[in-house]
Amino acid sequence: MQRTDVLIVGGGPAGSSCAWRLHQAGVDVTVLDRRQFPRDKVCAGWITPQTLDALALDPLAYAKDHVAQPIHGFRVSRLGDRPARVDYGRPVSWAIRRCELDAFLLVRSGARLRLGGPLQSLRRECGRWIVNEAFEAGVLVGAGGHFCPVAQHLGGLAKKPATVIAAQEIEFLLDAEAALRCPVEPEIPELYFTADLAGYGWIVRKGDWLNVGLGRQDRDHLADHVAGFVGALRAEGRLCADLPARPRGHAYFLYGESRRPCGAEGVLLVGDSAGLAYPRSGEGIRPAVESGLLAASAILDAGPTGDPLPRYEAALRARFGTPQGERSAGRLAALGHAAKIALAGRLLGSALFARHVVLDRWFLHRHEPALAV
Repeated sequence: MQRTDVLIVGGGPAGSSCAWRLHQAGVDVTVLDRRQFPRDKVCAGWITPQTLDALALDPLAYAKDHVAQPIHGFRVSRLGDRPARVDYGRPVSWAIRRCELDAFLLVRSGARLRLGGPLQSLRRECGRWIVNEAFEAGVLVGAGGHFCPVAQHLGGLAKKPATVIAAQEIEFLLDAEAALRCPVEPEIPELYFTADLAGYGWIVRKGDWLNVGLGRQDRDHLADHVAGFVGALRAEGRLCADLPARPRGHAYFLYGESRRPCGAEGVLLVGDSAGLAYPRSGEGIRPAVESGLLAASAILDAGPTGDPLPRYEAALRARFGTPQGERSAGRLAALGHAAKIALAGRLLGSALFARHVVLDRWFLHRHEPALAV
């Protein structure tokens, strides 16, 4: 049986960030993932400067061998209404391909990797975790996303009715002709809120790659909503290429919308395993990275015999407890649904609202400095 100080289940950005920080501090850490890397991971996929700072990742150096499309702004609208085009004149994010970024971060972590095998068994014995009867660890980190087996072992299903965001999306390579005809500016991705405000769609160009998708708080008839969104993009002339396959689905909780635990004695949950996606945008990469780093710091502070959970819970509350700037969103949320529907088109078509509320507050979190750990 292999002994390790920390075993991380899941090799995405949350798990690899935690492993990277621990390995830097000299901790023996192993990452277990059921998939081999690089693996297919469809995601609209943009990372902010704060996330890059937390990862000590230079986007220009990364771009030498990977897709890293600078994003200077966004085109924002309610579907069918006049859009607001916001251009900051400089990069405020970088569009990446998750299959590339996740593999890069995992290898860079320096952790011992055990890939291609799922978590099959998990038990606690004498203060240590026994995984698959093959690994023994003092601390276990669940980083397996919304359906993380560690979260399920802890009873991680929501303890109250919770909003689950369901999304479908596809990412594909444009051929030479389609790339020339594509009207989407690589530096200006497009966001389309649905008419009922229950979700939004997007179209993001990453060089010659195109990502198209839609997520909703209502899972009913999701495929029909996605088909309608794709049809609307075609009708508006924003999508000039045929989708090469059916969009693929995934799900996640929004932070504060469920009571999924963030851990138990000797085990911590990070990223989507803990339901940490931002409430307004559903963006999960930055919360995944930051929670992974916070978990690593809690483990290091607790030492080999302490329980990191109290430190981790306090760090999560301090970082994600009540997002700053929600007062602006709260005033809109306080209106009745019919009033919000009536106002949505005008507000979302306003460059001021799109920039200072939708983008600065909800999507980019520009008011929140990079995590220092």
